[in-house]
Amino acid sequence: MTDAVAAGASRRGFLARVGGALVAAMTGSALLAAARPDEAEAFHFCGHTYTTGSCPHPLGRALPRVDARGYPVRPRDGKPVDDRGRLVDAQRRLVDERGVPLGDTEGDPLPAVERTSVCEAVSERFGFETAVDGSWYRCCNGRVRKLMDCCARRSTRINGDRALPGYCYSGRKVFCVMYYDTKVPC
Repeated sequence: MTDAVAAGASRRGFLARVGGALVAAMTGSALLAAARPDEAEAFHFCGHTYTTGSCPHPLGRALPRVDARGYPVRPRDGKPVDDRGRLVDAQRRLVDERGVPLGDTEGDPLPAVERTSVCEAVSERFGFETAVDGSWYRCCNGRVRKLMDCCARRSTRINGDRALPGYCYSGRKVFCVMYYDTKVPC
């Protein structure tokens, strides 16, 4: 019996073919999800597959991406945004796409704008106390992603389902979720 025939007829050959097909299918699914972000949202976002909804973000239906301190950033590139979704610099000045501060009609710098952490904005919007209690980590797009629970003493989550404890403390339960993309490779 030749090696090619043995590989096609043996249990080991069968398992190799099935394993290869599974890897191809899984890789294909991952590539499709990456290529079609709207379909990937059916799983919420990378690293989060449960049913808790995203925390409200200044960019509307955008994914709830935040910086290391919980302030909103633009999901596609991590650039900081203000409470209305406009690009800002470290001094909270409005900037253009290149990071150049915007000026008024006279060319004078515009005043600093409001920039509220996402979980604090949830508290202000819904009228109850919130806290970022816990987090967990996943590998997404080759980097470690920190997923965070915005917690409150509520019996329901932002999407109306029964609230779960998640990583919350002191009797709080998960109200909504957000994430921070680290620079740590995985």
